[in-house]
Amino acid sequence: MIKSMTGFGRAEVVTKERKITIELKSVNHRYLDLSIKMPRKLNFLEGAVRNLMKTYIQRGKVDVYITYEDYTLDNGSLKYNRELASEYITCLKQMQQDFDLDYDIKVSTLSRYPEVLVMEEQSVDEEALWESLEAPLREACEKFVQTRILEGRNLEKDLIGKLDSLEEKVLRVEARSPEVVNAYRTKLEAKVSELLEDTQIDDNRIAAEVILFSDKICNDEETVRLHSHIRNMKKMLTTEKEGIGRKLDFMAQEMNREANTILSKSSDLEISNIAIDLKTEIEKVREQIQNVE
Repeated sequence: MIKSMTGFGRAEVVTKERKITIELKSVNHRYLDLSIKMPRKLNFLEGAVRNLMKTYIQRGKVDVYITYEDYTLDNGSLKYNRELASEYITCLKQMQQDFDLDYDIKVSTLSRYPEVLVMEEQSVDEEALWESLEAPLREACEKFVQTRILEGRNLEKDLIGKLDSLEEKVLRVEARSPEVVNAYRTKLEAKVSELLEDTQIDDNRIAAEVILFSDKICNDEETVRLHSHIRNMKKMLTTEKEGIGRKLDFMAQEMNREANTILSKSSDLEISNIAIDLKTEIEKVREQIQNVE
């Protein structure tokens, strides 16, 4: 089952100590691009978050949003900076003397001066915090992957339909090619008869000219390779589980190259039109493949 690169996942865990919410959403991208937004307090866990997510996701631009609320009362402590407060008082007394002012400093006033009272966070138990984060992160990733699988089923159905259409067009090219050669032989014989009138026509010379023309417009190699690419692409879509987006894109490029060759060799309007339809359908396949992980 193939996976789409479009997905969404959300998980939340709430305990007496904390609340953690995780949301994932993604769009198409050539490689894996993880954009993680989380509180600065959790920055030390970014490497672990990335490593875990890489076990679930191979391609796509993924936005990761992590919110964290701490309900504990001991997550910080108030510190009194005595040295700084003493410097403030010294400066205020000097100002009072210099300008003959009333000395009216109070504790409540001094406590509001910058850095006199500071709230310091307690040291974080990194292992415990990771244990709290890991479970909802895995849950969000699993839900995220499930949405990609669900969308992948729709992609597979659409791509199989487009490949069936390509197969039908290749068969039309194969059916038409002998008719083009026969029509050329008939036209050539008629032209030679008109020019030579009663003179005997050299069948061997006619046959040689037809063979040269047949070799020039022959597209057997291209149609055989197209059939092969279509079969292999269908097999990959139905049997391989993940990580096939780049392979499919490469195969689609090869298919387009074969269609271009058929078009360049063609001297027949019907085959040329079929080849143009082939190229159009292959381009639709390539566009859809850009959504495959």
